Amino acid sequence: MKLKFMKSFKYLCLVTCLSLMAFSSLNKSESSQKYKCMIQMKNYEGEGAYIVISLVNPKGEYEKTVYVQGDDEKWYQDITEWWNFQSKVDENIDAITGATISGGNRTISIIEIPDDKLNKGYKIRFETSVEQQKHYIDDVEFGLTTETVNSKVEGKGFIRYIRILPQ
Repeated sequence: MKLKFMKSFKYLCLVTCLSLMAFSSLNKSESSQKYKCMIQMKNYEGEGAYIVISLVNPKGEYEKTVYVQGDDEKWYQDITEWWNFQSKVDENIDAITGATISGGNRTISIIEIPDDKLNKGYKIRFETSVEQQKHYIDDVEFGLTTETVNSKVEGKGFIRYIRILPQ
């Protein structure tokens, strides 16, 4: 009887320890902040722009896709720099896509940025591509700091400016 109790007690202890470890790892998960991101496009002729918002690490390498404007996957390869990264890591981007944005229009999306990337040398990059027109690897790119995630940044290509505000 005592042996049976000890086995049950060991099993209960093991289950409790594993549950506590799982719960503590959930609490240590990456926290992030949601931001409203408005993209205002320049007036241009042609198709809507595909825009990829990416997190770039301090070495200048793509780390994560934050958002994609443009939901027709057959055109993703035209966003060449990002596509080189995306095709290797095969991130699931289904839940972070929206429609393309035409010249002169604007859109507001909700993006999520990990808190531990702020003020650590990371950047946010907006890469744009329009069918049969130029491709801009860094149409908008800026350091990810507490000041810039509450600012307006001018674009170099199809984007007139972006504005990011904490939600």
